[in-house]
Amino acid sequence: MNRTIFITGATSGFGEACARKFAAGGDHLILTGRRKDRLMTLKQELEARTGVQVLPLIFDVQDRDAVFSAVAELPEAWRKINILVNNAGLALGRDFFEDANLDDWETMIDTNVKGLLYVSKAVLPLMIPVGNGHIINLGSVAGKEVYEKGNAYCGSKFAVDAISKSMRIDLLRHGIKVTAIQPGAAETEFSNVRFKGDDSQAKKIYEGYTPLTAEDVADAIYYCANLPAHVCINDLVMTCTAQADAIYFYKKD
Repeated sequence: MNRTIFITGATSGFGEACARKFAAGGDHLILTGRRKDRLMTLKQELEARTGVQVLPLIFDVQDRDAVFSAVAELPEAWRKINILVNNAGLALGRDFFEDANLDDWETMIDTNVKGLLYVSKAVLPLMIPVGNGHIINLGSVAGKEVYEKGNAYCGSKFAVDAISKSMRIDLLRHGIKVTAIQPGAAETEFSNVRFKGDDSQAKKIYEGYTPLTAEDVADAIYYCANLPAHVCINDLVMTCTAQADAIYFYKKD
């Protein structure tokens, strides 16, 4: 299709799966992440396999100056962005409110909320002139209902939901679509990060049922990004069949 797709957090999980999906469809990619080795490996693989062009940008979305500098310094050929996928995000810890780590709270808010705002603000001047841009924000079922020990993570994803609604109103005059994707349990690095490398604890989250995969979520994002110009999926909540909402699961013994 030869659109330009800007994807944050492309070194793993939903972001990496989105990169593969859009590249397979013929779109050129601006991929961001903190892990240079992973980004460079992904760039080489996608360019060799699909023939699309990939521009890697190494920065942390928490770093406001790094975000705005990276976007401001984009080469001329990359300065018309059709789709922004705000994927970068994480959960850290799962503790009762009074036991939660303040650094975890700040990292989640700085990444999930402020990072999304920074990247969107930086990219919009390059999207508005295109006339048919699309911003896709990765939320969560945790942004629809709170659950025990979710506290700041749930709060950050409720913020993504509210920001997406506000964006949709403010950007109407520019013809820019805004879609919020709200996945349930998906087996990626998410739980390993949340439990700070405790693989056994992370695996327990997915026992007894078949969770979503990163590819499932990427498929939904790609579908939303390829609808007719007059059609926008505003809000898409998706779970595996064994999950009803943010709280209720049916797990087999």
